[in-house]
Amino acid sequence: MPKLALSHLEAALLFAFFTSVVLGIVSKHNDRDRLRYGVKCFAYFAGALFAAGWLMYLGHG
Repeated sequence: MPKLALSHLEAALLFAFFTSVVLGIVSKHNDRDRLRYGVKCFAYFAGALFAAGWLMYLGHG
């Protein structure tokens, strides 16, 4: 089985994607709302990742 070499950012975005898919599937009643909620959750996850990354970068000096 080939090894997967992901950077920290890639792994975090992959986690955000799969988590958003699951949240979208289990939390809404129709397909349109599921898709919109999944995309919104992914955007929130990605935004939080970048914000936390910048805060750590600026805090480190």
